[in-house]
Amino acid sequence: MIQERVLRTAIPGPRSRELAARRAAAVGRGVASQLPVYAERASGAVVRDVDGNQLIDLVSGIGVTTVGSAAPRVVAAIREQAETATHTCFMVAPYEPYIAVCERLNALTPGEHEKATVLLNSGSEAVENVVKIARMATGTQAIAVLDNAYHSRTNLTLAMTARSAPFKQGFGPYAPEIYRVPASNPLRDGLSGEAAAARTVTAIEDFVGSTQLAAIVVEPIAGEGGFVVPAPGYLRALADHARDNGILLIADEVQSGIGRTGKWFAIEHEDVVPDMVVITKGVAGGMPLSAVTARRELMDAVGPGGLGGTYAGNPVACAAALAALETVEAEGLLDRATKIEAVVREILEPLVRGCDRVAEVRGRGAMIAVELVQPDGGHDRDLCSRVITRCHQSGVIVMAAGQRHNVVRLLPPLVISDGLLREGVGALVEAISAEAEV
Repeated sequence: MIQERVLRTAIPGPRSRELAARRAAAVGRGVASQLPVYAERASGAVVRDVDGNQLIDLVSGIGVTTVGSAAPRVVAAIREQAETATHTCFMVAPYEPYIAVCERLNALTPGEHEKATVLLNSGSEAVENVVKIARMATGTQAIAVLDNAYHSRTNLTLAMTARSAPFKQGFGPYAPEIYRVPASNPLRDGLSGEAAAARTVTAIEDFVGSTQLAAIVVEPIAGEGGFVVPAPGYLRALADHARDNGILLIADEVQSGIGRTGKWFAIEHEDVVPDMVVITKGVAGGMPLSAVTARRELMDAVGPGGLGGTYAGNPVACAAALAALETVEAEGLLDRATKIEAVVREILEPLVRGCDRVAEVRGRGAMIAVELVQPDGGHDRDLCSRVITRCHQSGVIVMAAGQRHNVVRLLPPLVISDGLLREGVGALVEAISAEAEV
């Protein structure tokens, strides 16, 4: 596919509207979609819909196609592995690609200590399993999570997720022994990292007590919570408290990992080494795969049969992961993420100075967001919704985030060209400027 934006019809076009009618008759309404169009093909940083429109992809399937859609190395690896074996189940007849992925993640995650990895299918599974491992390894049950957290949609992970609508309402009761504590949000709380961490630690002591706590689970950059980057020193102070009190620090790098922020893992920006890391999304170039990598002694606290799953670490997904990791290295995509940040900030940050409806541009690497507010500084969900709709109508894929749905997030593929990136982000600026004056 030629990497360019093409609009052949209005968005959505007639074939997409036909598919929407079929969907309404066949698909449960609980599954929502961001776009009103239906994809036919995706390549690099472009998605083509069934009407022939080509949209600039600034979302990467929510951070999954980090190396681009249909990345050549990934496609070749999938084809080769699928012709060899599509499934034997690692718990029945194990295979080398599973081991190779674990070796790579052991080497890439922060810290020089001995590590071990288990492979799973999704972020939900990885978070569920990291909690199991933490509880087994420490002998304690309580888990602390932050008040802007998103950790997925299964019963345990819903208990860990902060936002009620649409994720949690009506699905309770939730798993017990999950305690929500304040996070760092520099725009809203104005606290230094050390002061915000002291507030978090005080809440831990008040709500549960450090001696009862198995782990603190943190997103180094909040994902669904609005791409909030904690104040400098916050994660370091939490890590110090955890270490001093025998608590495990778990980094949920589902959305921020695998080069997205300009380092393999976002927590590296804070020079913090977590005890355990949750990995998925960008790790396998679009194939379903997730992982937990932990200190060897923690992982080995779980006996044989305590972890796993029928499809976990599927050989085709493992082959795709090895190819995706190779692509990040071979194409210099860590540096590319940093360059993407520079371009996006160059285009978006003038809005902060020139438009009272833009509170902040924040994030790291190719994980950048813009928070939209009312003139008095309050969250503006309606403005955000209008901006996103206008972007979609102009052929640019963006999506919302934030506890109050007032943040536009950008997760472009790291292979996007400067020209296409500037065109897509420029369309976002046009949408904000137009809608902020309505």
